[in-house]
Amino acid sequence: MTSKFALGVIGVCLLIFSTMAKAQDSQYYGSSSKVFNVMSYGAVADDKTDNSQAFLKAWNDACQWKGRSKVLIPKGTYVLNSLTFQGPCKGSTTILIKGVLKAPTDPSLFNPNTWIGFLYVSGLVVKGGGYLDGQGASAWPYNDCSKNSHCMSLPATMRFDFVTNSEIHHVKSINSKNTHFNLFACNNINMTYLSISAPANSPNTDGIKIGKSTNIKISRTIIQTGDDCISMVSGSRNIDISDVTCGPGHGISIGSLGKSPGEFVEGINVRNVTFIETQNGVRIKTWAPSLSSVASNIFFSDIHMQNVNNPIFIDQQYCPHTTCSSGKPSSQVEIKNVKFRRIWGTSSSKVAISLKCSALVPCKNVELEDINLAYHGHHGSGSATSSCSNVIGVSHGTQFPPNCIN
Repeated sequence: MTSKFALGVIGVCLLIFSTMAKAQDSQYYGSSSKVFNVMSYGAVADDKTDNSQAFLKAWNDACQWKGRSKVLIPKGTYVLNSLTFQGPCKGSTTILIKGVLKAPTDPSLFNPNTWIGFLYVSGLVVKGGGYLDGQGASAWPYNDCSKNSHCMSLPATMRFDFVTNSEIHHVKSINSKNTHFNLFACNNINMTYLSISAPANSPNTDGIKIGKSTNIKISRTIIQTGDDCISMVSGSRNIDISDVTCGPGHGISIGSLGKSPGEFVEGINVRNVTFIETQNGVRIKTWAPSLSSVASNIFFSDIHMQNVNNPIFIDQQYCPHTTCSSGKPSSQVEIKNVKFRRIWGTSSSKVAISLKCSALVPCKNVELEDINLAYHGHHGSGSATSSCSNVIGVSHGTQFPPNCIN
């Protein structure tokens, strides 16, 4: 009898606590969750209709919902012109992409910065396993900026500006016109299980570009592009990159820095990454000449190189344009507290380690530990070499090629 009474009391208590929890949840998230299907707003998955307005209407209603909202994009192929989903929203919003989204191919419809943008949103989730098709082949011929100062600006496939506490996962981006995913002034973003691809010869198709953003995590992602797999430019702070496969592409790059005064990148952790036949592996690049800037507290570890042209590369003589002059002053970007640990594999160039630091501001506290890189290139295989200038640091453990830090 006592046992039945106790169980009854426990049951009543659990019911009360459950009701209270639901009430609190309702108060925080609103009355309930709701799905906003773009098809209900007039979207047509026929691979030709412009669905921009239907998508925007679905977003606006979802954004105003005082609870958990979900914009559903069912399977099918949807053409979209440039559009920006703007917040702030009244609850948390998920974009569930099940279908294929296609960008315009008419140059008159190219937005200079963005194909699909998110602005001033917190608590955003973008997922679903669908495709973002930038149809970049229609735009790449216009990318002649290296020789034409009036070149056409091309849009990033998906851009996040002032987005916080958000997730992007299980999304595929192909053939971007420019950068695939661009993050600016973002905080606390988790990007995982992404598939990013564009041809090796496609210009400026960076996989993920980060600027003025903090607390960004990228993991379990495959990136195959015509430019940097991941690029971290000024204002990037506390960036964690792990379990990424990169190639083809230009590697994972910090910079370039020093084009404007006071630029900085700090707190970068890159680990458990595989580079396959990329132009560079892990790279820090600064302009020469440059303005005073800082790159600090950078950690590269547990990295496998497979026939990478420049596996370990600090380039403080970066200047890709023909207007540059090698006789101009050195870079004024200070690079300090950089560690390269447990990096192994093959280099497709004889020089596997190239640390070209500034004569004006030498690199400080650079550490090499357990490096094992061999040469495997067009002229055969064998031992690789290293090249250093203006570097202050130390080395530990295995050093193949022999380190060049004094």
